[in-house]
Amino acid sequence: MTENIILVGFMGTGKSTIGRSLSQTLSYPVIDTDQLIEKQQGRSIPEIFEEEGEDAFRDMETALLRSLLKQSGHIISTGGGIIIREENRQLLRKMGYVIWLVASPEEIHNRTSRNNNRPLLNNEDPAGTIRKLLETRIPLYKECAHLAIETNQLNFDEITTGIIESARYYFSQPE
Repeated sequence: MTENIILVGFMGTGKSTIGRSLSQTLSYPVIDTDQLIEKQQGRSIPEIFEEEGEDAFRDMETALLRSLLKQSGHIISTGGGIIIREENRQLLRKMGYVIWLVASPEEIHNRTSRNNNRPLLNNEDPAGTIRKLLETRIPLYKECAHLAIETNQLNFDEITTGIIESARYYFSQPE
């Protein structure tokens, strides 16, 4: 396989961890879009949100995706909201095989509750925010992804193996 495997999904669904696992198994370098934006900007995502707002951050995501279009043979782990923009959904599908990592709202809340680096959840009702955001984002993930994997009951090895097998099949199909 020389194409990209792209991980999308809500925050806390395991994109970064699964990205590292896929990278170790396939020897593909990982591009984590959130980490790359932080490195390029020299500040954290919460700082970008606070100083410039969500729209400016979404502009940075789109610019980054455009710059990655020619990349091949990478694992690309994306931020949870990257699918909000139509252009981003189209770019992601052009870049490779898009896997949507799915988790229940309760599992997402459990996984994200100890992390203060989630600007959209820094409020009085993070569980309610998760449910509302998922409501609007689920159709966008569905539109963008080639495959959805439910992560609640699977361990990282099972998820990694499933992605590799499905990607092999996907990339072996004639255009």
